[in-house]
Amino acid sequence: FFSMQGLFSKLFDKSGMIAKEQALPGRKTAMAVTNKHYVLGNPIQSPFPAGLQRVVFGTGCFWGTEKGFWRMPGVFSTAVGYCAGFTENATYEEVCSGRTGHNEVVQVVYDPTKISFADLLQQFWQSHDPTQGMGQGNDTGTQYRSGIYCTTPTQKTLAEASKPAYQSALAGSGKKKAITTEILDCPPFYYAEDYHQQYLSKPGSRPYCSAMPTGVSLPPFSEWAPKDLAGEAPKLPDEYWAKHGPRPGCVIREPNQPIQFP
Repeated sequence: FFSMQGLFSKLFDKSGMIAKEQALPGRKTAMAVTNKHYVLGNPIQSPFPAGLQRVVFGTGCFWGTEKGFWRMPGVFSTAVGYCAGFTENATYEEVCSGRTGHNEVVQVVYDPTKISFADLLQQFWQSHDPTQGMGQGNDTGTQYRSGIYCTTPTQKTLAEASKPAYQSALAGSGKKKAITTEILDCPPFYYAEDYHQQYLSKPGSRPYCSAMPTGVSLPPFSEWAPKDLAGEAPKLPDEYWAKHGPRPGCVIREPNQPIQFP
């Protein structure tokens, strides 16, 4: 015997992924956003200049995630949105309901001549705890899961190679929980509402970030990257990470402007 309330809670338990047939239907109209990055001044919607590359990351609440990436040298623009679920052009309220399957994510558009995907992976792994499953810090729900959503085969190969390397590094530091990060070909990315874009840089924003960096570094690229991708090596040196690498609460304390390095 199940009560209707109990059945509803089971169907829409935000700690587990909803089935596609139970997801909200969404809508055909895309979210209207300002096509100019509030800090960097560059477009946040395609088309982007030739030669730039794109990847999407989820590390929990997208406010802090976005700021961590937009400050990196070589990043052209960032935007927050929703992906890896089922609901077309979902709203924030719908995503928070757990009934879309979407993750809160950040689209990163970057210049590979200035910053490598390996650098972005280091920021990703070190800026949150990828073992927390459906949540991050104080935030719980499927929309706060850890994820890498790749737009090229090289990105996916490197992401998949870096995952066991970071798992080993965590184990070496005494952290035994398994990484729960999903690594997928990038599904459709739906822009979040305009007020969420570059939220932490805007006047009156709430200085909030619940990411839980582990304090464990990604091992050197040469230890985990496939040999045929040696040309994808990091461009940011150890000195950068020592000075500007993720720390608990760091995106709240740091300025909004991009890091000038060296």
